[in-house]
Amino acid sequence: QVQLVESGGDLVQPGGSLTLSCAASGFDFSFYAMAWYRQAPGKQREYVAVVGTGHSTKYTDSVKGRFTISRDNAQNTVVLQMNTLRPEDTAVYYCARADVPYAFARATFSSWGQGTQVTVSS
Repeated sequence: QVQLVESGGDLVQPGGSLTLSCAASGFDFSFYAMAWYRQAPGKQREYVAVVGTGHSTKYTDSVKGRFTISRDNAQNTVVLQMNTLRPEDTAVYYCARADVPYAFARATFSSWGQGTQVTVSS
């Protein structure tokens, strides 16, 4: 059974940094692309970043140059390093697993963690 547990959410001032972690279990972690999504109050969940099995990465435009996604296959973890945070980054951040092994460019995601709250405010 797929289990994804996020941690690291917090209240941070604008311009600050935060590191989110996702611990994965219940599947062959190295076979699947992993992603971070976020959902702000009153808005739909949106894609933030994805890391493929070969460590290739993609980002939504609003976080390029500020966020970095990475994975550690030995530890079954995926990390989202967030720098230069803005108030509009405030959201619940979710870790997700791709539905199909080795998919990347057209990967879809329907396995989610419980989320971790990130609040950017002075």
